[in-house]
Amino acid sequence: MTENIRCIPMRVVAAPDSFKGSLSAKDAARAMERGVLSACADAVVVRKPIADGGEGTVDAVLEAVPEGLRLRAAVSGPLNAALEAEYAMLPDGTAVFELAAASGLTLLPAEDLRPLEASTHGTGELIRAALDRGCRQIVIGLGGSATTDGGTGLLRALGCRFLDASGDELGPGGAELLRLDRIDRTGLHPRLAEVAVTLCCDVTNPLCGPEGAAAVYGPQKGADTRQVAQLDHALERFADVLEATTGSDEYRSLPGGGAAGGTGAGLAALLGAALKPGFGLLAELTNLEAAIAGADLVLTGEGRTDNQTLNGKVPVGVARLARRCGVPVVVLSGGIGPGAEGLYGERITAIFGLPDKPMELREAMNGAEALLERAAGNVARLFAAGQSR
Repeated sequence: MTENIRCIPMRVVAAPDSFKGSLSAKDAARAMERGVLSACADAVVVRKPIADGGEGTVDAVLEAVPEGLRLRAAVSGPLNAALEAEYAMLPDGTAVFELAAASGLTLLPAEDLRPLEASTHGTGELIRAALDRGCRQIVIGLGGSATTDGGTGLLRALGCRFLDASGDELGPGGAELLRLDRIDRTGLHPRLAEVAVTLCCDVTNPLCGPEGAAAVYGPQKGADTRQVAQLDHALERFADVLEATTGSDEYRSLPGGGAAGGTGAGLAALLGAALKPGFGLLAELTNLEAAIAGADLVLTGEGRTDNQTLNGKVPVGVARLARRCGVPVVVLSGGIGPGAEGLYGERITAIFGLPDKPMELREAMNGAEALLERAAGNVARLFAAGQSR
């Protein structure tokens, strides 16, 4: 047990992302809270775990909005296996989903990835359950999908039909889009006309082409070179039919249209969904800026901090809010890589790695919770000492 130091009561916001493979954002925020209180028992810690639209989105929203409900529904997984997936329903009627909960890559064993067949149908079933409960707004985090079907599985679950030249419905998966001839939206769930759909998206890849969904993300979903080409041609065909259906060619090159295997483009075209940066949208849902405005210190963090963090990831988003409020920010990171020093340009006060001695990656990941708690306590002690001078 460490001894509390005497310190001026301070207000600390704990706003971490998940430490992938180690800690959820929710657990990371609680570890930060314990660390701060171990150093300064009189401190007030406000937990605001946050996400950028991927893993941990539902947990982060429910931790920050405790009046919300965690709901579950029986749905189909990316290869049609039955599973139970969850989503959040907030008091204002906003339903928050992670596409990965029903259609995610982590739901499949590495030896059973089937990139041509994987479908987003289960996510559509989850959304249908929320519509039937009367939700008034839909927010979908698009990270972590196993799919490259343009969101057609999701849309099919909501009543849209994807037909070949003979008028027969296509089967599941992105490869089937090579046969797509027309889209019939007349059977869409009637409540979709009343509900705004927003997509949390932090990539700018278009639907198809060399920077598109198949070319960039297909390999991590199990696609070999031949399958990547096949899926890209299928998404090209999808873009052609979207243009014929909507009268616009914008969805072929829409920034973020390639998110979640083309789900961004499919939902933008056929549901009128808006694509927004995930962090900003979730910060708004959780009233993060208001919490930061009344704080003395903000702690944030992630599994690895490097040059990729500057591309709209959580620590930078938190730092930009804190800068507007004039509050210092400290990043506690599982690992620090090349380019992390660029974060100082975002007015981040300091960046600390969690390991406090030489250790293997697996040891650091297994001990992440204790390491994060200790690091948060050390930062709180240092900050309190500066305040008391």
